[in-house]
Amino acid sequence: MNVVHLEFTDIALASLLALASAVASIALRLNVHRQVLWAAGRMVVQLLLVGLVLRLVFASQSAGATLLVALVMVAAASREVAVRPEWRIAGGGNHVIASITVALASAATVVLALLTAIRPQPWHDPRYAIPLLGIVLGSVLNSTSLGLDSFLEGVALRRGAIEAQLALGSSIQQALSELIRSSIRRGFIPMINQMSAAGIITLPGIMTGQLLAGMDPMEAAKYQILLLLLLTGAGGMASIGAILLAVRWVSDDRQRLRMDRLQRTRSAGAAR
Repeated sequence: MNVVHLEFTDIALASLLALASAVASIALRLNVHRQVLWAAGRMVVQLLLVGLVLRLVFASQSAGATLLVALVMVAAASREVAVRPEWRIAGGGNHVIASITVALASAATVVLALLTAIRPQPWHDPRYAIPLLGIVLGSVLNSTSLGLDSFLEGVALRRGAIEAQLALGSSIQQALSELIRSSIRRGFIPMINQMSAAGIITLPGIMTGQLLAGMDPMEAAKYQILLLLLLTGAGGMASIGAILLAVRWVSDDRQRLRMDRLQRTRSAGAAR
């Protein structure tokens, strides 16, 4: 494959577009120029550091180094899932739920793909395992955080209706069933949108990268189909798992709704 190598001058020229956006913000008094410049600078530094680390990991071909990078990525994604919802489960419940669901869904999906469809040698080759995990974690993060946020907020807003059903003899699962379904449905929306738009509206990132690298379009399309199916499976598993675990945290064996285990973040409360 013919790989186009970029020089730092090429990146500098591209940075003029971000600078133009900042200038437009100043001219239009949007007051987002600082955020644009800070985000752009932070993105450049982060990606260059990641590129340097991955270069070392790829060269080492070490299973231990690959596992370490994977654990850091999973931990970062789990934290993002835990802190995004406006409502939190006391005692670090969000972090426990996020860690379990993100780790299991991502690991199961990535290992399955490496051992069956992709089959690199060795199977844990970081050149395949780490990029694949990164893509899967992005889908898992979006689906899980949306589903968990929807469920916890729904419990807080519908407390009266849920407790009324419990008082009339419904089980906690029956009282929460509609909320569980709607929350899981919300977690599926990003995956459905991504698959629906692929090909006709957008060329997904992986396929675009492979085309730029010179891969045959049909081969690139097959890889992208495989990845989108993997992302859907991982995101679905993580979203469903997170919400079912959250149900256990906000209820008890006596079929009670435990609102004492839910707390609202200060920043969210102040914003309203």
